Amino acid sequence: MERIGVGFSGGMSPQDIVECVKVAEELGYESAWVAEGHGGDQFSVLTACAMVTERIKLGTSITSVFVRTPPTIAMAAASVDYFSNGRFILGVGSSHKVQVEPEHGLEFTRPVQRLRECVDIVRAILEDSDVHYHGEIYDIERFDLWFQPLRTRIPIYVAAVFPKMLEICGEISEGAILTWCTLAHAEEAAQAVGLGARNAGRNPDDVEVASLLPCAVSDDRETARDLMRMPIASYAGRFPRYRKLMIDAGFPEEIEDVRVAWQAGRTEEALDLVPSGLIDQIGLVGTVDEVRGKLTDYRNAGITLPIVSPRFMGEGAKEQALEIIRACAPA
Repeated sequence: MERIGVGFSGGMSPQDIVECVKVAEELGYESAWVAEGHGGDQFSVLTACAMVTERIKLGTSITSVFVRTPPTIAMAAASVDYFSNGRFILGVGSSHKVQVEPEHGLEFTRPVQRLRECVDIVRAILEDSDVHYHGEIYDIERFDLWFQPLRTRIPIYVAAVFPKMLEICGEISEGAILTWCTLAHAEEAAQAVGLGARNAGRNPDDVEVASLLPCAVSDDRETARDLMRMPIASYAGRFPRYRKLMIDAGFPEEIEDVRVAWQAGRTEEALDLVPSGLIDQIGLVGTVDEVRGKLTDYRNAGITLPIVSPRFMGEGAKEQALEIIRACAPA
């Protein structure tokens, strides 16, 4: 059976996500992933998913190392892993300055070092329970976990976009998590993760290369494209890393126009300016057959775990998401 996951990033209630995950498990999906952002507490949602499923793996995509401390991340991870009977995957990342500072009131500094230390501390807490840590970012005199984790080695995946961070994924984690990924970027990312693994004396095959793939399915390509315009315009307008990724895909002038319109508050103009060529390159867009064919292309490019992220618009979000989940179900 083909390996595939499903990811949820907003626009649905916690109960809707739980019901979608139940269906995904029935259809043979390997894993389900929940983002954080403004969509509710991801660990709570995943715990609810754990209580009504038996097989499907459950992951965060991702937990920000800025807005939670390493001990709180370790405790949450161990708790979901306990309730899921060892099915949890911890996805972590640095998030973005434009989210961390204005939304959480925290200073966004030294994200790479912070992430490295956070991974170290989380692993130490799970493996040793009683931890003393003195790093460049974190100075923890003592933290002891008051229960025995079900697993002392919970898989940790790290979000990354560009080569340096992707190499770090290969060095320190069980997997890399990509998003807004073209086929060309997927191939380059897989190579960078492999390089990082080899440089650390690891087998690249031991490091997952997962990618969240925004997905819009329709018999009418323009309808599917329209479902992608808002998230693409938002990411191009707000997040420099993903804006560069879109520029590198071959749309420098178009994406700059989108950025200007978005940041000026001209949302409809920004949506109209999103180039159709970029929409077709990023993620999964089109008919059921076209989307399934693109999933195969991503696998061939080096994505070992494609994660379908349903895009929807208007009312009936759960029903729209379920339609995509069924369309992309493993053969």
